[in-house]
Formats: sequence, structure tokens, C-alpha cells
Amino acid sequence: MQTMNRLPLLVSALLLWLSTSAQQLPQLSQYQFNDYVFNPAVAGSRPFFELRSGHRYQWVGIQDSPRTFTLSGTSTLGKNMGLGGYLFTDVVGPTRRTGFQLSYAYHLQLTSELKLGLAVSGGMVQFLIDGSKITFHDPGDPVMDDQLRGELKPDAKFAFYLHHPRYWFGACAPQLLQNKLYFLDQAGESLSVMEDHYYVTGGYRFLFGADWKLEPSFLLKYVSPVPPKVDITATVRYKDQVWLGGSYRTNDAYAVMVGCWLKQTFQFGYSYDIITSNLQNYSTGSHEVMLAVTLGKQPGATTP
Repeated sequence: MQTMNRLPLLVSALLLWLSTSAQQLPQLSQYQFNDYVFNPAVAGSRPFFELRSGHRYQWVGIQDSPRTFTLSGTSTLGKNMGLGGYLFTDVVGPTRRTGFQLSYAYHLQLTSELKLGLAVSGGMVQFLIDGSKITFHDPGDPVMDDQLRGELKPDAKFAFYLHHPRYWFGACAPQLLQNKLYFLDQAGESLSVMEDHYYVTGGYRFLFGADWKLEPSFLLKYVSPVPPKVDITATVRYKDQVWLGGSYRTNDAYAVMVGCWLKQTFQFGYSYDIITSNLQNYSTGSHEVMLAVTLGKQPGATTP
């Protein structure tokens, strides 16, 4: 009976990890600079090699708040194909989600400047929960020991990406396999399911002379039965060397961001989230850093 009374505490810890911000997948404010993470069909859409990382420190001031790291790389393959891959880790308190995916994309030439990319992606994801970091009211309760417990599961995505030098629109469906996760008893009822997620992205590039660009964009995230969340962003660029942007995430936060290019090769971006939910009473906000290296980029080439 005591085990059953303590079981909700373990379930709550898992739900905190798997449902942070109503999403089971990592969240990034600078999504437009890490677009491959949200849509594998981006691979091959730009004619150069890119290596990008995202580092997010969420809800500063709250103990065991989420920490996210992503590392992605994309490259063209021939004239109309692209390859990509990424590693990620997402830590919330005693729980950790780590994985990798590899993708292949093919880009169909629709007009002289408009292409449609189609991509498939597959990989593995590992879920871990560290029992030594969980303290129960009854220390002798056998619901969980002090060991690491986890699951290793396959994962897959499908995506499309319509892209033009002036605009882009795409959608992605991660976690297509909907694997069940078991942490206590392989024969018992699953504590969680890798639910279908849906991402939709889009944006437009307004040109003002040769030096200035204004880029409004959006990222829509949906997982049933939670209401959709939308990031709406506007970025101003000067000579593709520096940029300044602002973003709003529905029922969550505002974000400000700044960044720069160095010699068309190195890219740096920083964003700060100003929380609008009740969490603002406990946290000073969220920090995020983006770093990138590009090889083979020509002046004037379209960049994220």
C-alpha cells in the first residue's frame, strides 16, 4: 500500500520531465537559427556545410529546472540532396533525455527559385531517471532504488520544407513510432508514451536596400490534447553581419535576441526570455546561446 501511495510522486517527476512547457521535446527560443532541429528537410536547402549548437538554461532560480543542449550538422549531397544529423540532451532534475538522429532529404525544383524538400529521419533516444536524486517521504519505500533506470527506444520523423530566397514554410512530425516507456515493471502498464508532435514553421524576408532585412517568422508546436503554442518572431539584420530580434511565445514568455556573423564563417547568438506565466514569481528568466560554424558559404547566400 505504501508503494502505491508513493507511486504518484514518481509519476509526477516523469511528467515534469516529459511534459515541460506542454511539450515532450526540447524548446529553443532561437529556433530560426537551429531550424534543422525542428525540420530535417532543411538539410541541403543551403549550399554549404553548417555545424550548429544550442545551449539553453531555462527558468533560472528554480532548482532542477530544464537544461538543453543540441548539436546539429547539415550538408548538401550532389545537386538536390541533403544529409544531416544531430545530438541532443535534455535534463530536468533527476531525469535526462539523450539521443541522436540522422536524416536524408531530397529537394524537388518547382520553379527557378522555389524548391520542395522532403525528408525522413531516424535514430535512438534514451530516457533515464536517477533514483538517487529523488527523496521519498518514507526512505524505505521500495517504489524505486538509488540506481539509474532507463529505456532506449528508436525514433523517427517525416518532414517537408518549401523554400525560396524570400520565404519558407515547412512542417515536421517527430516521434512517429509512439513508443511506450517502462521504468518499473516491463510487464505492467506504461507510465508514458512518446506522443506524436507536430511542428509548423514559416517566414518571409523583406529587403530594404542592399544592407537591411526584416524577417518575421513563426514556429507552431502541437501535441494532443494540449492547446497549440506559437512563437512569433521578428528579426532585423544589417549586412548579414549583425541582427537584433524579438519574440513572443503564447502563454509563456517574451524573448529578446542579438547576434553576429564573423567573416561569414562563425556565428553567435544570445537570447533572454522574460517569463509571463506564474513562474515569473520564482524565476528571473531563461538564457540561451547559439554557436555555429559554416564552411563554403558564399557572400550573399541565404542564411538562417
